[in-house]
Amino acid sequence: MTTVEKPNYKVIGTRPIRPDGVEKVTGKALYGADIDLPGLVYGKVLRSPHSHARIVSIDTAEAEALPGVLAVMTHADLPIAIAGESDDAAANVLANEKALYRGHAIAAIAATNLHDAEAALAKIKVDYEVLAPVLEVRDAMSDGSPILDESRRTKTLAGSSEKPTNIASHNKLEGGDIVAAFADADMTVEREFVTRMVHQGYIEPHNGTANWNADGTLTVWTSTQGAFAVRSQLASLLRTSVSKIRVIPMEIGGGFGGKIGVYLEPLAAVLSRRIGRPVKLTMERAAVFEATGPTSGGWIKAKLGTKDGKITAAEVTMAYEAGAFPGSPVMAGAMCMLSPYEVENFSIDAYDVVVNKPKVAAYRAPGAPAAAFAIEQLVDELASQGAVDPLKFRRENSAREGSKQVTGVTVPRIGHEETLDAALASEHYNAPIEGPNRGRGVASGFWFNAGMQSSVIASVNPDGTINLIEGSTDIGGSRASLAMQLAETLGITYDEVRPIVVDTDSIGHNDVTGGSRTTHASGEAVYKAGLDIQQQMITRAASLWACDESDINYVDGAIVHVSDDDKNLTFAEMASKQMETGGPMQGKGTVMSRTPGAAFGVHIVDVEVDPDTGKIDILRYSVAEDVGTAIHPSYVEGQLQGGAVQGIGWALNEEYYYGEDGRMENSSFLDYRMPTALDVPMIETILVEVPNPGHPYGVRGVGECPIVPPLAAIANAVHDATGHRFTELPMSPRRVLEELHDIR
Repeated sequence: MTTVEKPNYKVIGTRPIRPDGVEKVTGKALYGADIDLPGLVYGKVLRSPHSHARIVSIDTAEAEALPGVLAVMTHADLPIAIAGESDDAAANVLANEKALYRGHAIAAIAATNLHDAEAALAKIKVDYEVLAPVLEVRDAMSDGSPILDESRRTKTLAGSSEKPTNIASHNKLEGGDIVAAFADADMTVEREFVTRMVHQGYIEPHNGTANWNADGTLTVWTSTQGAFAVRSQLASLLRTSVSKIRVIPMEIGGGFGGKIGVYLEPLAAVLSRRIGRPVKLTMERAAVFEATGPTSGGWIKAKLGTKDGKITAAEVTMAYEAGAFPGSPVMAGAMCMLSPYEVENFSIDAYDVVVNKPKVAAYRAPGAPAAAFAIEQLVDELASQGAVDPLKFRRENSAREGSKQVTGVTVPRIGHEETLDAALASEHYNAPIEGPNRGRGVASGFWFNAGMQSSVIASVNPDGTINLIEGSTDIGGSRASLAMQLAETLGITYDEVRPIVVDTDSIGHNDVTGGSRTTHASGEAVYKAGLDIQQQMITRAASLWACDESDINYVDGAIVHVSDDDKNLTFAEMASKQMETGGPMQGKGTVMSRTPGAAFGVHIVDVEVDPDTGKIDILRYSVAEDVGTAIHPSYVEGQLQGGAVQGIGWALNEEYYYGEDGRMENSSFLDYRMPTALDVPMIETILVEVPNPGHPYGVRGVGECPIVPPLAAIANAVHDATGHRFTELPMSPRRVLEELHDIR
């Protein structure tokens, strides 16, 4: 569905094949673990068996004496530690005084083969003083809880607390007068909600290969969402200049936010420097679960009030798990949770809390899904109390152009109302849902999207083709979407653009592929590069024709004289004249994008709940999202479908399941239950296109928002089917049976 008339694009909106497709389906594409170098040796990591333990001593002598072992390192061997400094990033890469979660890296080994490296791990002697772990966010916040870091104090806008604490920070967003608004409300609802830590579930495990060269430079090969982010993290940890580090991004087997931080790359670098040979490390699957960044679990207490059908007040307290070190996405959740609506009176307290679990990382709209799980259920309850259709209630309360978010930011042109209209008009929403134990639910979602820094170079070849050099990792088809925008800008065909992702020495700075920024921000840079080429061709044509540049136009891939029809050149003809008109042509585009355009989505889901087994089946699922302009509709549809499926997994089955001793009991894809094609129907998509005024082609990021509504939409559907309100995730068969039959 399209809500506005689109320009008559020739390339944008088509569905060409992806440029990396052949290499991937034929197995020729190289991922991080595929790298092989002369003299390459292998690394392994020793990890803590305890979730909370003081490291009394580490003895590596026996391991170092084994045949084939070339080097052993601990936290003390990190250059940042040698410099007498430390920080959370260094302590997460290798534990310092304490092991703060099961799987926390303690030491790393380089050996001539993996078997010798594995044998050496068993010879490292670590003396632990085992401490009581704290695994739940509310327990961690309570008085008398085990403290992870005695030096930590709660940071607030008013300063820091006096006593040691697990609460890393407390922030507050407030506006209006919630006391008066609730006193005047004609309806109120209030509930507490609990969500669990979940993993991004990418197929490819983490990897890192490093070669510290004799000239003092470092080359790193890794599968990452941001080569420049890896470079800056390594520069900090290794106490060296970014100019001495070259990061080569390999193909990536999924990330979803989980492949931004570094884990193995610093270890490979230090070991390589010690032995003068390249070192490769690859994680085992259990370590991926236990020792890399999932997203937060947490607790939310929320209250909403209405007056005459309008949401007038919101009061929220939310606490998210940060894992072992500060940095949960609690503030992002606080900023997103009310954004689909106009709410003048609000108070949101946001707590970032450390627990004895792996430090969290980004995961697709980090912080927003759990926040929407709470708010969107309360919105449904208010609609029900007022006997109003839940989509119409959302429409009546929708944010629109000119609305203010809780951050105080005024909203530009957005498409939440249009997505609600599309959902209301959809075949799915108007189809009957029949049969016992069946229900339908809806929910809205929001993600602010990111802009940030991008740069590209477009080199014109003599045959009229272009090499598009860019530095953004391609996870969801950005090579194609950027090539399409350049082709559109220049009036040439998609097949005439060859996009290439290069290393950090070969292009200017590019921020991570994350936050739904790449097609937008790098697309803006591509557009600038295309305009640069257009201008160069006009200048050169003016020289050829001995006329003013103002007499020449660039029109639809051709350079034409405004008054002399005989003077015209196609793009390819002008490209062939580079040598005679001044030499090679390169278009350059750099941006610091500040207008990414917010994304809104509305999901509809039908479920059936088996009261005897507790199993929830997804019968039908539809996603309506404002996508701005769908550059490549197939990729957009894939993003909407993929986000919805990940949200379904989070809602129904996925969770980090810990024993009392802090051991994760389901650290494998066998036991960590993710949806498969057998668990979900075809996800129906409705592309609502409200162009982003901050982008030349109206692009809005689409990758984050689709994971925001599913948790709440499914919970609302289950309530419709059973009459029971589920406020704790996942809604697994066990939990459904316990709550429906009160058998806890």
